Amino acid sequence: MNQKQIALSALMMLGIAFAFTTATDAKEPGRPNIILLMGDDHGWEEVGYNGHPYVKTPFLDEMATNGLRLDNFYAQPVCSPTRGNVLTGRHPNRYGTFTPGCSIRPEEITVAHLLREAGYATSHFGKWHVGPVKKSSPTNPGAMGFDEWLSHDNFFEMDPVLSRNGGPPKQFFGESSEILIDEAIDYIKTRPSQDSPFYTVISYGSPHEPYSGLETHQLLYQDLPEKYNNQTVRLTSNKTGKQVRRPLREVLIERYAEITAMDRSIGKLRNSLKTLGIRNNTLLWYCGDNGIPPSGLRESRYRGVKGKLYENGVRVPGIIEWPARIQQPRTLSVNSVTSDILPTLCQLTGADLPDVPLDGINLMPFWEGNQQNRDKPILFWSFRSDQQSGKTAMPYIAPELQQGTTPLVKEMGGILTRNFKNFHHPEIRERDFLGPRSIITDDYKLVVDGDRGTGIELFDLKLDPAEKNNLAEDNPQIVQKLSEQLRQWQASGRNRLLVRYSRKNTAE
Repeated sequence: MNQKQIALSALMMLGIAFAFTTATDAKEPGRPNIILLMGDDHGWEEVGYNGHPYVKTPFLDEMATNGLRLDNFYAQPVCSPTRGNVLTGRHPNRYGTFTPGCSIRPEEITVAHLLREAGYATSHFGKWHVGPVKKSSPTNPGAMGFDEWLSHDNFFEMDPVLSRNGGPPKQFFGESSEILIDEAIDYIKTRPSQDSPFYTVISYGSPHEPYSGLETHQLLYQDLPEKYNNQTVRLTSNKTGKQVRRPLREVLIERYAEITAMDRSIGKLRNSLKTLGIRNNTLLWYCGDNGIPPSGLRESRYRGVKGKLYENGVRVPGIIEWPARIQQPRTLSVNSVTSDILPTLCQLTGADLPDVPLDGINLMPFWEGNQQNRDKPILFWSFRSDQQSGKTAMPYIAPELQQGTTPLVKEMGGILTRNFKNFHHPEIRERDFLGPRSIITDDYKLVVDGDRGTGIELFDLKLDPAEKNNLAEDNPQIVQKLSEQLRQWQASGRNRLLVRYSRKNTAE
């Protein structure tokens, strides 16, 4: 038996051990516990159940086999916008989280606020990235509705430095995915009220670069084709924090090891829920926060990368496992998106929806087979915030409150922490409607300026998911209709940037 076989055997034996752990779930489930799991830069193709030839994700594959596969699930093309999108059910351009490093705004109403008001205990573990996690920050997890948090301003690798409830950062030693799961399990076991359901977010630092990984997991990928050594990719050095170029094969081995470690931690979580007797009525929802980055890209059936509005930039894995309610495996082909998480969770828990414009919809009618078409489109817009957010723009939050404290490997601006920004936008000009943008309906996808010089592109994703055939020239009426819908939505989002409103939830 070679080293790879030994490593794979050990991983699968762990799965067998999980499978044979027994416990008795409640016979009469009430409102579910909810755990949202999010990978960092995890592309749609990078799971076994979507046919990846190398990546080993046995526990995500098992969730997909047992639960609800969201095969056309979307996120924003980059990180911070998606995280704010999940929290609020709203497109991040409505409150200025245009790019990574832009904070959320303090008055936003989050799913954690809403579920806490509905009686849920709330907690956050891992990557935050919509503001500093320190105690004085008006946009830390506590201010955004989480009772407990062990979090990082941005991403992290092995031996992460995290802040508990806004306190001084502390280093934890070990593989970061397992650390988060262990902390979350400890919280679930010891939360103040065992009678109330809980809402827990576990936001991984994996598989974001710079890559690392346990040797056991790297051994699984030692037979990657040598052809990947002929290509180099740019990424961060774990040693210097600066940019380097390395052979793609080396990088993929480390990246895939991180994905496997994340997958293994999910197996550990599922087993613990079973041991505690609560797995049956605990909803697990896994998704990525954006598509695959250039440093992780090999052959792909899709177009684009992280940061782009083509499928490889915005299409991510999506799975829901909830044994009490999703008792037969299903695949949902309707388009769905991270902004759907808030209205869906509010519907299934009985929590009130916020009285603000939402961009997501409740997905439960699709789960139950009562609705087939989405009707409401999914929209993307990479707003060119640099046009107004220069030196003369008024900060929305005092700069000292936007300074991060948790260190990370990647150097940026000469520092190893991350600071945030958010600005007032006092006037709307015609050029503010520019920037790459897209609209996805049940039938078509329109992309405007997706790549430099491409102009307007129209795709039928059902027939052409690779986005190779531009149908715009032959379908001017469809292009005009979708362009008008996109412009109207842009106007609604830009107008909201100028409006401050009071959060109904006053619990701080």
